[in-house]
Order: sequence, then C-alpha cells, then structure tokens
Amino acid sequence: MKRTRILAIVLGLLLFLPLTVLARGIDPVASTDWLEKNLVQAKLVAIDIRKVEDYKAGHIPGAVNAFYGAWAIAKDGLGQELPADDDLRDVIGGAGIDPDSWVVVIGKTDTPSNRADIARVAWTLRFAGVENVAVLDGGYDKWIADKKAVSTDAVKPKATSYDGWFNREFLASKAYVIGRKDIATLVDVRAPEFFAGQKKLDFVARAGRIPWAVNLPVSLPFNADGTIKGKEALAALAAPVVGTDLKKEIIVYCDTGKNCAVWWFLLHEVLGYDNVRGYDGSMQEWAKDANAPMAP
Repeated sequence: MKRTRILAIVLGLLLFLPLTVLARGIDPVASTDWLEKNLVQAKLVAIDIRKVEDYKAGHIPGAVNAFYGAWAIAKDGLGQELPADDDLRDVIGGAGIDPDSWVVVIGKTDTPSNRADIARVAWTLRFAGVENVAVLDGGYDKWIADKKAVSTDAVKPKATSYDGWFNREFLASKAYVIGRKDIATLVDVRAPEFFAGQKKLDFVARAGRIPWAVNLPVSLPFNADGTIKGKEALAALAAPVVGTDLKKEIIVYCDTGKNCAVWWFLLHEVLGYDNVRGYDGSMQEWAKDANAPMAP
C-alpha cells in the first residue's frame, strides 16, 4: 500500500509539471552524449568551473574556464555569498554568456563539495536571469570515463555586456526566513547528524538547526559515480519531505549556501516546484546571531 502511494505521488509530480519546466530549451541535466552532439550549437556555452591548472591539463573541447571562486565569494564574514550585481554581470558576460544562451556547467564530481560547486554556479546563473542552464551529469569525471574527446587549447570567449534580469525571488535572507516561518517549507539539506545537532562545522557558531526545518540530505540525489538519479527517484525522495504541491513555497539552506543549491536546482529546475528560494547565509549566518532560535 505504501509503495502504491509513493508511486502515485511520483506519477502526479511528473504529469503535472509546470509549463515553464516543459518549455525549457534544454534539459536541466545534460548527458555527456547530449553535450558531445551539441557542442557545435551557436547558442551553447560550456563553462568549466574547475581550477585553471585542471582546465589547462585537459577540458571538453570548446569549454570556457570560469573558476568557481568567481561565482561565490567571501563577504561580510560569510563564505559563499553572491558577488555584487555589477561584478556578477562581469563574470557572466566575460564567459560569453547572454540571457538566451544555453549554458552547461561542468565541474568535478569526485567529492560532495565539488558536486555542490556545479549546482551553486547553476543556481547563480538562474538567479542572474539565464533561462536555460544545465549541469553536466557526472561532470568532467563522467566525460573522461566515457572516453570523450579532450582538448588542451584554451578558449577565449567573446565577451558580452550581460543585461539579464536578476530573479531575486530565488534568494532568501535571514529576515525572510523568519517572516515565512508559518508559510514556507524550510528544508535543511545537511546530513542528519548536523540536522540533529550532533555535529557542526568549525565556522558555524552553534550546533543544531532552524527549529521549524525539515531534513532532506544533499547526498541523497546522487549515484555512487556522481551522476544524478532519475526524475522518478528524485520525486520519490522529495515528495515525502516537501509535499506534492508544486506551488508551495520552499526555502532551502545548509551551512554556507552552497550545498543547498543542489536541492534548489533539482526541486525547481527538474521537478518543477515553482517557488523555491536559497538562503544564501545559511547556518553560518544564522547560528552566529544569538537571538536566532535553534533546535534541538
């Protein structure tokens, strides 16, 4: 009976995805085969967010290097913040990206942190108004495992003056999280032991969670090889935690605002939840405020 109910939930999510998801120019999760076939597309910009030395050692032909550190910066005592608007426009335009580009984000997938880097850049691009953003499933590691072509020729992008409209409804502040306490579903994507207050990172002032949060760990959507699980499996993971109402507001957070980008991207771009925000400051900001409530 329980299995039947879960199947019904999954099918419901898949059948009633919003038109915005169905109308995408590219799928949000791009396979290595798809990327290989579409590298010749004029609209496509493949951005490699690995370190410069890794890029120089070998990269996907035609990919532009735009290191992760340019997309999330240290600011106001927090480690993973959005750059200032003008700086972010410069980063995007410098990579040759326009609002109507098809962008595929490429990185390493050998560690959870590297996987989250890819999602964080994808979230940042969507925040900045690029409509068609995909992550390369399995990243550069999968490209190599599939024995695809590799280049060592550095690509100089044709810089643009980026003028996209910023989607500020994708972003949540601490004040916003507090104000939506009884309205939005607040999702903590950290591992269960961090959610339970049994562990914390050194730079987080206090152990625990925001009291009204639910837990949806960031490790769940990935296969052992760093690829992303299929849509049915993702829906089965998400629905018991956030429900099946695709219009329901959801706010995701983690320790720094990076890992939560994984579930933001999967919930909003893959599963079609319309109203999802990322709390950029996350626990690094929340826990250092002595007046911010914590549990347990």
